[in-house]
Amino acid sequence: MWAVKVVFLGFSALLVTVELISRFLHCRKPRRTTNEVLFFPSKEVCVERLFRPSLPDSCTCPLPHGIETSFSLLLRHILSASSSMDLCIFAFSNVSLCRAVLELHRRGVIIRVLSDKDYAAINGSQIGVLRRAGICVRCDCNSTYMHHKFAVVDKRLLITGSLNWTLSAVHNNMENIIVTDEPDLVQPFIGEFNRLWEHNNKAKYLDSSDQKPAQKH
Repeated sequence: MWAVKVVFLGFSALLVTVELISRFLHCRKPRRTTNEVLFFPSKEVCVERLFRPSLPDSCTCPLPHGIETSFSLLLRHILSASSSMDLCIFAFSNVSLCRAVLELHRRGVIIRVLSDKDYAAINGSQIGVLRRAGICVRCDCNSTYMHHKFAVVDKRLLITGSLNWTLSAVHNNMENIIVTDEPDLVQPFIGEFNRLWEHNNKAKYLDSSDQKPAQKH
């Protein structure tokens, strides 16, 4: 009986040792990172499947199908958001990118958008579309251009580069995008967005002297 107990204890100790070694090796395994570079202009292809994965293969639009491009990859990264997306963009007139942001909003993703006040007012800007959908948008309060072009997805993935979110930038211009989840690169952009978001909170600039004074009795 004693020998059986010794064997059982030895076998249990072996299982615990194997489990500990497995966990140690798992912790030592390098984290898989995202570091991707996208160049534009991008060929115009059908991206409908990105918005409607259940769409039949027999899409009848005249654009090429089943082709991965820089633009489709950009859309994939945007649509990967599950909890939040902070977008800081100078020019935003691309309807497909607007559709992606609206789709995230429909899913319940928390979205904050910062844009340039002058560009937001021009014909074709999608900023008004976002506002009418109930997305929180702020425009800069400075006289200088808000010329940033970056997005932070789920506070872990950075999308940044020269690309404005316009049709001509995507399909006509020489542009670039870097996509990374390296914390040392993502965190400064989170900090910059939060700083600008607070700086452009119009509620801060309400002058108490403009409020109607209380009547004296």
